[in-house]
Amino acid sequence: MTKAAIGVFGGSFDPVHYGHLRTAWELLQLLKLQEMLFLPCGTPPLKAPNRATAEQRLAMLQAATRDYPQFRVDARELTRDGPSYTVDTLIELRGELPDTPICLIVGMDAWLSFPQWHRWQDILDLTHIVVAHRPGCELETTGLIAELMQERQTNAAADLHAALAGQIFVHEVTQLEISSSAIRQLYTGGLGVDFLLPAGVRELIKESGCYDADSD
Repeated sequence: MTKAAIGVFGGSFDPVHYGHLRTAWELLQLLKLQEMLFLPCGTPPLKAPNRATAEQRLAMLQAATRDYPQFRVDARELTRDGPSYTVDTLIELRGELPDTPICLIVGMDAWLSFPQWHRWQDILDLTHIVVAHRPGCELETTGLIAELMQERQTNAAADLHAALAGQIFVHEVTQLEISSSAIRQLYTGGLGVDFLLPAGVRELIKESGCYDADSD
């Protein structure tokens, strides 16, 4: 028998905002996950360098999640040398949780780029993939992604608890059109970011000045 599944939500979180938090909360409840693990990445291999430091992004995540016991922040990728490859983290987690299903949460854009991920062929042996679907980003009907969906997609959340890994689950989440890059631009332009991210995160950003125009 397996234990109840956990969610793994990775990203730069530069900064974390309500779009991240709402998606994580909806999927945690829908899939009946025992917890949602937030994993801020160190050096993202497919993205530009982060604006905030690792310590600042970690502090913002801790502030954003502290009132939710089922949200847990894991800083392992921030202390790892070299690029933050998802497969390396999943190998570590699988070793620590040998009988716990893992659900890797990804956005639709990240899922469509899945074949570009480092050792992507190994990932579905380590985790299920839960795709947070957003309108305007359609699934491919041909090619590798389409083949993976045909072979592995499930519409039953229970399937994610019945096996340790290997399934793909797609679910449409509440649309909060918020992006970390837009928030950074607002800060650079001296504009307010109220109602886009938690007050504790805003306070940390204000104190550090990490997104001020002269912080590059």
